[in-house]
Amino acid sequence: MAKQKSKRGLLKRIKVRKSGLIARKKAGKSHLLTGKSRKRKRKLRQTTSMSSADRKRIKRLI
Repeated sequence: MAKQKSKRGLLKRIKVRKSGLIARKKAGKSHLLTGKSRKRKRKLRQTTSMSSADRKRIKRLI
């Protein structure tokens, strides 16, 4: 049986950290930025790790 192909679009959006956690960017930083505070926009720049519920689904796709 052939190996499963990974979802290439997903691999461009996430990184797997050394600990095995999956790093992702936060949503909400592309437009309508004038209504958001500086603090909020600064926090959106940072990466965060995926929740455990999502992590199980994503592991199958990569």
